[in-house]
Amino acid sequence: MIVITRHTVAPEDADDFVARAAAALDALARRPGYQSGSMARAVDEPELWTVVTEWEGPGFYRRALSNFDVKIAAVPLLSTAHDEASAFEVVSRRPADG
Repeated sequence: MIVITRHTVAPEDADDFVARAAAALDALARRPGYQSGSMARAVDEPELWTVVTEWEGPGFYRRALSNFDVKIAAVPLLSTAHDEASAFEVVSRRPADG
């Protein structure tokens, strides 16, 4: 499964957001079932950011959120996310050729 959160960040807060998102990804990366994570900024709308993580399944993600380190680092960041669906079941995957 993938978790995609979108955040609107004022330009003057971008450095702080990057630091907080990196700390959240670090905390999440230490949890069982975590596969990958990234943060990105929209090319055409630089105030729009996203944090994306990939998990073995929803149970792993839900359990990760109850971990103390994740509560300290990631939950405050997640509370600033846009109020929209964020967890998605991967139904198809196409790896690169080669």
